[in-house]
Amino acid sequence: MVALTIGKLASATGTKVETVRYYERAGLIDPPARTDGNYRAYRPEDLERLRFIRRTRDLGFSLDEVRALLNLAAQRDRDCGTVDELATRHLEEIDRKIADLMALRRELAGVIASCAGGTMADCRILGAFAPSAAS
Repeated sequence: MVALTIGKLASATGTKVETVRYYERAGLIDPPARTDGNYRAYRPEDLERLRFIRRTRDLGFSLDEVRALLNLAAQRDRDCGTVDELATRHLEEIDRKIADLMALRRELAGVIASCAGGTMADCRILGAFAPSAAS
């Protein structure tokens, strides 16, 4: 068996060493065996698991969602409908965030377009950021 140090595991996945330790504390990665020198000795399976975690985190899944996906992935004979539902809910949340960001962008672009130059006292951008009396 080829054991990986925490540094090599982190480097192979583009993860910081402290993040690997965090995932271990969070229960996403099993505590590794220790060498005679008390170094962590990770297995190739841990490397694949960390790659999975990194990819799902890069896609915006929460730690609880990643944990659920890992648990589902371990049930090899189970129907994948639950994974589909989880991924679909996540995609819907991404779509909501995109819509919110697009609305925010339109609003900010409109404020910027209203800028006529001049002094700070007449700045329409700063005026748009100030709370109105009606609020």
